[in-house]
Amino acid sequence: MSAADNAQRALVLFSGGQDSTTCLAWALARFAHVETVGFEYGQRHRVEMDVRLETLREIRAQFPQWGAKLGDDHVVDLAVLGQISDTSLTRDVAIAYEKNGLPNTFVPGRNLLFLTFAATIAYRRGLTVLVGGMCETDFSGYPDCRDNTMKAMQVALSLGLDQRLRIETPLMWIDKADTWALAEALGGAAFTNLIVEHTHTCYHGVRDTQHAWGYGCGECPACALRKAGFERWAAR
Repeated sequence: MSAADNAQRALVLFSGGQDSTTCLAWALARFAHVETVGFEYGQRHRVEMDVRLETLREIRAQFPQWGAKLGDDHVVDLAVLGQISDTSLTRDVAIAYEKNGLPNTFVPGRNLLFLTFAATIAYRRGLTVLVGGMCETDFSGYPDCRDNTMKAMQVALSLGLDQRLRIETPLMWIDKADTWALAEALGGAAFTNLIVEHTHTCYHGVRDTQHAWGYGCGECPACALRKAGFERWAAR
């Protein structure tokens, strides 16, 4: 970590899931001040919006060194995205693959909108780094999670705001097992336990069944990735 990083202020795209919680810890370990932003877009797994607040409270309580850097949380209402997105994350339909090879969990434009609104908040609050959990290694092929998309968005947002804005994606080239390992390296067993107990990943919003890797249905693509990653990490 450079001295320049240590003086910077960041905004983390924070859903309350495993990936964004790990990214939040990564940012808190590097930057002087960190804020968070979540998005309401009509998602079926809306429970994540409640869980994210619990996760923030637990981070403040269990990790005072991080809590001292953790600033305001913002929530943006993007209900219009759910209204125009006919996907299994915004409609009560079964998860399946489309003819183009993408799962119908893909919400077109979601990350593009998230980053644009996050950049707007960052501009007004003097935050120069956006941090997101986008990943090309363990993912469903979403084009708005790819590194090239992030690089293009960084250029577009910096030009459009007329100030340099950096997009950091610490999970871009690691798999779910390595994400668990990164969480452990950042905060030890206490932090991985926090992720198991308080974060949410399941697309179906299941919170009444707890597994070794956390809460969820255990069957949807998000649960399958999280479970497999946890088992590979635990077996090391």
